[in-house]
Amino acid sequence: MHSIALELLGKTDVRGCCNPSAAGVLLLLCLGFPPSMAACPPSCLCASDIISCSGCNLSVVPFDLPGYATRLDLSHNRLTALRVGWISQPLQRLVTLILGKNFIRSIDVNAFNVTPRLLHLDLSSNQLTVLNSSIFTGLKELKELLLFDNQIIQIDPGAFRDLRNLQRLYLSINRLSIFPIVIYEEPEGPLNLTFLDLSYNRLTKVPVQSLLSLTRQRGIYLQENPLVCDCALLALLEYWMWKQYPPLLDFRGDYPCKKGAESGVHCKEHEMSDMPLETQIYQVEPGQWLRVPCPGLTLPAQEGLVVFWVTPTTVLNSSNSDLSARLAVLPNGTLEVREPLTEDSGTYGCVIPRGHNYNPSHSLEVTVVVGNLSITSASGSAHRSSAENFNTAFTTLASCVVSIILVLLYLYLTPCRCRDGRGGDSRGCGGRAIILCSDPREVETTQQRSNGKKVVFLEPQNEDSDTGCTKIAAVNLGHVTSEGILKNGSRTVGQPLTDATHMA
Repeated sequence: MHSIALELLGKTDVRGCCNPSAAGVLLLLCLGFPPSMAACPPSCLCASDIISCSGCNLSVVPFDLPGYATRLDLSHNRLTALRVGWISQPLQRLVTLILGKNFIRSIDVNAFNVTPRLLHLDLSSNQLTVLNSSIFTGLKELKELLLFDNQIIQIDPGAFRDLRNLQRLYLSINRLSIFPIVIYEEPEGPLNLTFLDLSYNRLTKVPVQSLLSLTRQRGIYLQENPLVCDCALLALLEYWMWKQYPPLLDFRGDYPCKKGAESGVHCKEHEMSDMPLETQIYQVEPGQWLRVPCPGLTLPAQEGLVVFWVTPTTVLNSSNSDLSARLAVLPNGTLEVREPLTEDSGTYGCVIPRGHNYNPSHSLEVTVVVGNLSITSASGSAHRSSAENFNTAFTTLASCVVSIILVLLYLYLTPCRCRDGRGGDSRGCGGRAIILCSDPREVETTQQRSNGKKVVFLEPQNEDSDTGCTKIAAVNLGHVTSEGILKNGSRTVGQPLTDATHMA
């Protein structure tokens, strides 16, 4: 800083006075606030927020990097290590860091604390051999990590601590001989990991039971490894093929196990059904016991043959199953569920090597329903259909109300105001309805009975233009004496029907 101050003091304007801007910078330096120098490092290319120092034969990282960078490319150089404080200031905006194609052998703990917003980190094609504990501390937002084409032989516990948001991890083309199950066992590790590439390593065995549990929503690539093809691995690959597992479908020719005699595996013979298998449904009441046989297995599994069951919550196998547990796999391959709960309802898959009996059209799964099937189905779709049920009920109610209103309007409202006819004729517009007795003899002297009444709708017709009305009754009521139109449900027998007071 002393040299910078001397340089600034030596700058004068055209009048021989000290430059005001230089004086301002000097004041900041004296107060302990160094200015942000946004100069592009020598031999690097800078475009907006991108800094590319690729292929510059650098053995150390340029110290004074601009803080505005969001992408920094340091690939194709001669970097051998990444130490704490490898840059002068934290790069708060940096989201992509490319360190591939170097000679990096070691990375200090907390080396990435200066890049807390990093999302993509490329360390491919280096010379890393061991991933030490807490090597990636501080990268809590990292989503993609490229470590392929290194020399990694060991992954220490805690190596991926803090990588809670990591989604894609590339570890192919390394020297791993043991499946790194520790990646999934870290309490603060990558719980959201959906992609793991372990191809082109030195794996000879894989944890089949763990893979059956992990690969339900995750993609794990294992092609081009010297895997020892045993019955468990054959069962796993058959199950993946039946489930149309993308990592296996995309590289099906790069796995050692093949179907039938080509696999070279001689599992103990067990009787399998040749009949097409359909998904079976097992229903049981809560608290009862349920035993589910393996689909397609007509006889009990032979001794020594491992049978896996993939349940909605875990994966079990017949070799180390606790027979006293609530869910257990019996030695003959049957799944036993003791005192099942409603949460146990779901799909259960039986994983067993089937060899030449394997048929992709056969179902390897069963459905278990705990409780009433209709109730379970209804409860399962309650959230999906609640809105539709409400809309249907509301629409039906609204339709009924509208229909009733329309009927009342039709019965009691007259669309025109009637005027008395000329010459004292007061026919009016006619009634909208007439109420007739079910039996003409069923009359009383002063009042018509109310029971047995019938409503007849009359089609309106045009009247004479003299009356000023647009419609009359559709029947001739002049000769009716024993029954007729009633006002308020009654009239006197023999009363003339032309009286407007008796028109409904």
